[in-house]
Amino acid sequence: MKRLWFLWLALLLVAGCSSVSTTARHSGPWDLAALKQLPAAEWGGRTGLVQEVFYQGEPYRGKATRVFAYLGRPAAGKGPFPAMVLVHGGGGKAFRDWAEHWAKRGYVALAMDTAGCGPNGPLPDGGPDQSDGTKFRDFANDEVREMWTYHAVSAVIRGASLLAALPEVDPRRIGITGISWGGYLTCIVAGLDDRLKVAVPVYGCGFLGDNSFWKATSLAQMHPEARERWLRDFDPSQFLGGVNCPILFLNGSNDFAYPLDSYRASYRLVPAKLRHVSVVLNLPHGHIWTFDEVDVFVDSVLRGGPPLPGLGRTKINGDRVSATVVSPRPIKQAALHYTTDTGEWQKRRWQTLPAELNGGTISARLPGQRPVVWYLSVTDERGLRVSTEHEEM
Repeated sequence: MKRLWFLWLALLLVAGCSSVSTTARHSGPWDLAALKQLPAAEWGGRTGLVQEVFYQGEPYRGKATRVFAYLGRPAAGKGPFPAMVLVHGGGGKAFRDWAEHWAKRGYVALAMDTAGCGPNGPLPDGGPDQSDGTKFRDFANDEVREMWTYHAVSAVIRGASLLAALPEVDPRRIGITGISWGGYLTCIVAGLDDRLKVAVPVYGCGFLGDNSFWKATSLAQMHPEARERWLRDFDPSQFLGGVNCPILFLNGSNDFAYPLDSYRASYRLVPAKLRHVSVVLNLPHGHIWTFDEVDVFVDSVLRGGPPLPGLGRTKINGDRVSATVVSPRPIKQAALHYTTDTGEWQKRRWQTLPAELNGGTISARLPGQRPVVWYLSVTDERGLRVSTEHEEM
């Protein structure tokens, strides 16, 4: 098992530090060369590990804009340090505590606002807000650069550019994580910005027009041509094929916004050697940045730390399912999760059965009822949870 762990770690580090062949990158409406340049910045007050900063945004309605962010720095050490880009979700803002969380862990971290706000509310020179009415409004071809997603993605990539230029940052070790709408943005940016070496979208995914909270609401209310334009320019499914770094997809089994069918379709656009999955039963949805899986996964890539457990492809033999397991720490729990419900993913009832762990294999017997949707999961002694992709029979 120990030898398998070293092999797993070596593969992960190689994937994180070198270019991996993927499908051709789609740049959408963004000028990536411009966004990768150092943005103009104004530095503000510093409290503890965290400093305020305003940096250049994209023009909005013919006027220049600024993006507000908190920058966290480690208290000790010479550096250069690894760095993280932190992207909040709907109803969120630039979170000082989030930047501090990563600074305490030895990272330089930038938590920016993507809603046109500063530390005390809307900025007079901020970009568009993040309401659904703003995100999904009807727009013409020549208005694409006025849309929220265009500005938010630009702010995130410019944030990475700001980090990369800091003398205390190792530009070869920059990652990104985002929550909910921030996970949505993370999926897009991870497929656009080849400087990033690790990504963790929490909840967010693509294929929002196929199935999501917004399919029957905001998207349905758009003019058909505008909706098609939005899905072409701003759905993460258009960009995930360009991901070339290890990426962990963390979501709940019954997430209200990003259901498992769209979630699986999204992560399967990423090469199998790069994608990692953790589907957790009834995972709460919120601005939660204390998932240990996120911290450990990022550490494993950017700092060479012990990785998460790894589960291989599932195999089916009659009514028995199995997958290989590689883990640097002992596994304390193995389980089969399944549902025989159909209909909306958010309302399906899941059941759990113990799975057998034999050496480097997890296996379980499926219930007899069909149809059935299932996946396997393991939890190691650190409490870290990973899963296989869900399967349907």
